[in-house]
Amino acid sequence: MTQPGITVIGGIDTHTDVHQAAVIDSIGRHLDTQSFATNAAGYEGLMAWLNAQGEVIAVGMEGTGAYGAELARFLTANGITVVEVDRPDRKARRAHGKSDPIDAYAAATAVLSGRASGTPKSRDGIVEAIRALRVVRRSAIKARTQTLNQIRALMVTAPSALRDKLRGLPTGLLIDTLARTRPTGDLTDPACAAKTALRRLARRYQALHQEIKEADADLAPLVTQAAPSLVALPGVGIETAGQLLITAGDNPDRLRSEASFAHLCAAAPVPASSGRTNRHRINRGGDRHANSALYTIVLVRMQYDQRTRDYVARRTTEGMSTKDIMRCLKRFVAREVYRHLRSTGILNSAGSARARS
Repeated sequence: MTQPGITVIGGIDTHTDVHQAAVIDSIGRHLDTQSFATNAAGYEGLMAWLNAQGEVIAVGMEGTGAYGAELARFLTANGITVVEVDRPDRKARRAHGKSDPIDAYAAATAVLSGRASGTPKSRDGIVEAIRALRVVRRSAIKARTQTLNQIRALMVTAPSALRDKLRGLPTGLLIDTLARTRPTGDLTDPACAAKTALRRLARRYQALHQEIKEADADLAPLVTQAAPSLVALPGVGIETAGQLLITAGDNPDRLRSEASFAHLCAAAPVPASSGRTNRHRINRGGDRHANSALYTIVLVRMQYDQRTRDYVARRTTEGMSTKDIMRCLKRFVAREVYRHLRSTGILNSAGSARARS
C-alpha cells in the first residue's frame, strides 16, 4: 500500500541474476534497499515494493541497455518513469566505496539532483529488431575477416609449390579455388596438412559470406520500412542507416533537439581555443559506431556528391584542414539525419502510441 503524502525516488543497480533496488525521499534521505530476482516474479515484487514506499516520482537505473533492459520495459509499461543513469566515476567510488546498495542509492540520488535526466531507449519496436539482426551480421563480418587473414597467413608459410599456385589470385577466386581442392595423402606431410587447413578455412569463409548475405536480405526491408526517407539521402546505405536508427532508438522523441543527436553521435564540435587560437576539435565521445556511420556517409559524399565537393573545395581555399572540413560535414549530416528520423512515419506513430498509453 502506498504511504500517503510521501514522494520517493528509486534507484536500481542491475546485474545478471539479481537487481539491487534502493529508495530515497524527496530530500535525499535513504529509506530502504532490497534485492530482487531478474525474472517476472522479481519484477512484480520490485514494483510492488516501490509503490509501498510512497508515490514514485521516477526510478534511476544503470544498464538500461544491458542487464536492465527488460526491467526498464516492464516499469515503463506500468507507468513508472525510468531515467538512465551513468555508472559512478572512479573518483566518486574512491570517496564513497563500492557495493550494490551504494550504487543503487547513488542512482536514485543522481535522479534527485538532476545529474541524470536521460530517457532510455524503449527497445520495443522495429529498431530493436534491426539491432538484433545487425549483431549477428557484425560478428559474421568480423569472423570472415579473421578467416581471410588466417588463410593469407597460412599461405605465407605453405610450401612454395602450393604458394606459387595461389599467389596473386583475387580474394573471390582464391576462396573458390581452395574450397574446390581435394587434398590427399598423409596429414603428417606439411604440404597435405596446409592444403587441408586452407580448404576448411575457405569453406568457413563461404559459409560466413552466405550468412552475411542472408542478414543483408533480412535487414534491407526492415531499414527501408523504418526510415525510407533516410535511406534515400545521398551517401546513406542500409548499413549506415541501420546504425543511425539504432543510435536514435525506437523513441527518437527522447532526443530534445538535433544538437543532442549530434552530441550523441560525437559530431558536436568541442571548443579547443587558447590565447589567440580560436578553433574547435572533433568530439571523441558519444556513440563511436554512429560516428563511424557519419564518417562513411561523408566519405561517399566527398567522392560522389557535387554539392559536398563544392563545399570541400571552398573551405580548402579558405585554409581549413581536411579534418576540420570533415568535422563540419559530419555535423551537417547529423542535422539532416535527425530531421529525417523525426519525420519518419513509423517512428512518429510509435511515439504517439506510447503517448496515448
